[in-house]
Amino acid sequence: MESLMSTSPISAVNPSAPASITLSDVTFTWPDGTSVFSHLSSTIPSGVTSIVGANGAGKTTLLRLIAGDLRPTSGSITVPGTIGLVDQHPQDNQAHTVADVLGITQRVAALRRIESGSVDPDDYTLIGDDWDIEARAIAEMSGIGLDTLELDRAVGEISGGEATLLAIAARLLDRPDVLILDEPTNNLDQRARRLLFDAVDRFSGSVLLISHDLELLERVETTVELYRGELRAFGGPYSLYRQTIESEQSSVAAAVVTASNDLRKQKREMIDAQTKLAHRARTARKAEAEKRVPKIIAHGRRSAAQVSAGKLRTDVIADVDAARGRLDDVAADVRKDLTAKILLPEISMATRREVVVDDQLAVDGPERIRIAGANGSGKTTMLRRIIDESAIRVPYCFVPQLITFDDEDRSIAQAMADAHPELTPMELHSALARMLFRGERSKQQLSTLSGGERLRVALAIGLAGTMPAELLIVDEPTNNLDIETVEQLATALSDWTGALLLVSHDENFVERVGITRTVTVS
Repeated sequence: MESLMSTSPISAVNPSAPASITLSDVTFTWPDGTSVFSHLSSTIPSGVTSIVGANGAGKTTLLRLIAGDLRPTSGSITVPGTIGLVDQHPQDNQAHTVADVLGITQRVAALRRIESGSVDPDDYTLIGDDWDIEARAIAEMSGIGLDTLELDRAVGEISGGEATLLAIAARLLDRPDVLILDEPTNNLDQRARRLLFDAVDRFSGSVLLISHDLELLERVETTVELYRGELRAFGGPYSLYRQTIESEQSSVAAAVVTASNDLRKQKREMIDAQTKLAHRARTARKAEAEKRVPKIIAHGRRSAAQVSAGKLRTDVIADVDAARGRLDDVAADVRKDLTAKILLPEISMATRREVVVDDQLAVDGPERIRIAGANGSGKTTMLRRIIDESAIRVPYCFVPQLITFDDEDRSIAQAMADAHPELTPMELHSALARMLFRGERSKQQLSTLSGGERLRVALAIGLAGTMPAELLIVDEPTNNLDIETVEQLATALSDWTGALLLVSHDENFVERVGITRTVTVS
């Protein structure tokens, strides 16, 4: 838990929390010059609030700023009291025991020494008022389903789901005023998700969370969208937020049609006006040539006609420019993040083709198999064993839970070129475009990518090449994804014509992908 002092750009107030979180003219720029927020001002209400937005919008950065893990480049953030932050990857800290993660190792050791007769004042100072710390820690773990974990157990021996729940229990033990959860349902099975939901419901302070879990997002009181560097609050859960956005986009689409029609109309009127002016000019020249009109009168008419024609051209062009401006204005409000589509390559695979030959799992042809099981049952271990023991008989692409790249100072395009030197520049750009990395986006540095962007880069690299993958192995792909990317990925995988091995705790996602067989690991 982080106690935030008022001397920093982030200040804490607590007289009678809960209160709102206030961001005042906040600007944040990464050391490499990448700007995330510029003069952001907003208020996040108390209660249970979700932050939604596209991958790469800055949601996790915003949470880290609020938690004090990062400092604003300029501006200030006011937080009601103390904060407990649970980040996306609590299982990374594998050198610690359960007690270390809970932050109670030294106090429990002091208790043991006192129980053995120690009268050392340092032990009493260390414990302070926390004589019940061990009992409270066990109670918090029990309340979140970790009652079988021993305090001296190494975190490296527990599953990713257990590590997430343990990190949440540690923060609850700190009794913060604001609990911040970044993708808390990652790696959690159905039972663990229920325990998490119950813990959020019981928590007496405010909760601020990021999640792609629709069921969790339906339990919030306020949905705050981060879009184009601005925050906008919507009262109610994700479904009401989505209804509002879709209604607005329907109006925007209608406005685009109206503006497009108006632009076409103005262009037609411009062509008609130009045709009439040309006809008048020809008629006047013909009359003058045939000497039907005295020269002095013809000259006067020609001058007047030129002035009139010039004014008409100016007016018509102004009308066309105004119509084009109106179209540009309404088109700028079209949400491309709601319509983008990930495209996986087409694969032709024989039904009886041997794909995986293993004692635990045999895959033939374009089967779509889910590897299921409770947290800690060994789903990921099974996938890695199949890969390590060369049980796979076809080219494959494996996308792990935590995606990292060698030399993350490279751009996306450079990483793709390094992985596939055999491809032409056009083929490389085409492969990246299928994963929504077009133009300047392909020049983005790997180290700056969000979880969803990393997944798309991994798919782009893994599925490209002269011998494209026929088997796609994906381990918890919805972890760290925003809702739109989950939708895009579900659609892409449902259209995938190769074989699929999927580990996922997200039942809605699994249903959308279209699994044909489930193998349960016990």
